[in-house]
Amino acid sequence: MARLSGKVAIVTGAAQGIGAAYAQALGAEGAKVVLADVADTATAVAAMKKNGGEAIGVVADVTDGASVAVMVQSAVKAFGRVDILVNNAAIFGKLALKPFTDISSAEWDSLMAVNVRGVFECTKAVTPEMRKRKYGKIINIASGTVFKGNPMLMHYVASKGAVIAITRCSARELGDDGIRVNCLAPGLTLSENVRNSSDWSDQMITSNISTRAIKREETPEDLVGAVIFLASPDSDFMTGQTMVVDGGSVMH
Repeated sequence: MARLSGKVAIVTGAAQGIGAAYAQALGAEGAKVVLADVADTATAVAAMKKNGGEAIGVVADVTDGASVAVMVQSAVKAFGRVDILVNNAAIFGKLALKPFTDISSAEWDSLMAVNVRGVFECTKAVTPEMRKRKYGKIINIASGTVFKGNPMLMHYVASKGAVIAITRCSARELGDDGIRVNCLAPGLTLSENVRNSSDWSDQMITSNISTRAIKREETPEDLVGAVIFLASPDSDFMTGQTMVVDGGSVMH
């Protein structure tokens, strides 16, 4: 069954990797999808259309309120509404692992602008559209690293802790509007950028896998079931929560 038939979803950071996988999964469940990214989404949109989905691509910078407003306007113009937002855009795959004493203030600020303020900007932009129908699903993407305090990525881990805090605050503020806000926290997922990064050696990936109850690599496909659950009516009495999907490395 198409559990999201008639719904309209926006996925940020959807040009490739995990974001593209989320978009494909939402489309397969019947949603019309807006793929937003600073990069070209044409390949991901074409793949969705080839599979029979309805999708458009939008160039959007999640740190720019005006750009995000255009993203939402484009969704409404194309499909008439916005029901689902997946706040996926983030800086991670190309980060160099380093002690926090080596992280510059500029690198800290640029990462926070995307990973934290981007979630704030996009959530704020879709809220009026969701309020019109007294219903909506906002899915923020955090990270299992928040519960571990992983070293060598302090700015990233801190940003994802902030995403969880934003999730809880916005869930409280939007509950009376029928808007559910939940968080998905993946483990180390072997997206294209992670696989191509010299910082993530085979030894580091193997070490990460050894912490899991289910000892194998995590792929983008492992995350889509949770996203569909959080986007669908199945999770209508759930808000402000963080689901960890990492093979049992974190248990909370």
